[in-house]
Amino acid sequence: MSGRQSAEERKTQIVAAVLRLADEIGPDRLSTTDVARAIGLSQPAIFRHFPTKNELWLAVAEDIAEQLKGAWTAAETLATGPTDRLKALIEAQLSAIAYTPALPSILFSRELQVENPGLRNVFREILGAYQGRLVSAIREQQASGDLRGDECPEDIAILLTSLVQGVAIRWTIGARVFSLVDEGMRLLDVQVGLLRR
Repeated sequence: MSGRQSAEERKTQIVAAVLRLADEIGPDRLSTTDVARAIGLSQPAIFRHFPTKNELWLAVAEDIAEQLKGAWTAAETLATGPTDRLKALIEAQLSAIAYTPALPSILFSRELQVENPGLRNVFREILGAYQGRLVSAIREQQASGDLRGDECPEDIAILLTSLVQGVAIRWTIGARVFSLVDEGMRLLDVQVGLLRR
């Protein structure tokens, strides 16, 4: 790598290292020393970009949020109808988790649950935004007669979000021995089939 990196480039590099290391050693065990060592910086250099560990984790959460929202938008843009839109949103979420395998660990970490309410708030907002998109797609499917109209769209969205989270946890615990996307989409087909009856 030639030349000095800009502050933004360095921040991006640090966030990427945190995501990689959170997957390798776990978010709760991850230290700024680990991050500094991984990218060849001193620990004080990390703190020049992120004055506190909480701010570093917040930047990580905001990066994840940006990636997820971009994936959802791309998925919806390519979808050709309500059924496609719902499937595309689920597939985009599963693909994002497969691409950023530290995500389930971060969501259930002490860092998120106890030590960093800002991080928890970002993830709560992400989940709310995702469920909002699912609700919209579900309403379209109900209006077209593709899904039963007697079920609350918000409840179906929670059910489908739980399906994604459950498969992601199984994938993580099971050492990723199966395709997260394939398994999630297979179970989505089962769930949608039940909602059509």
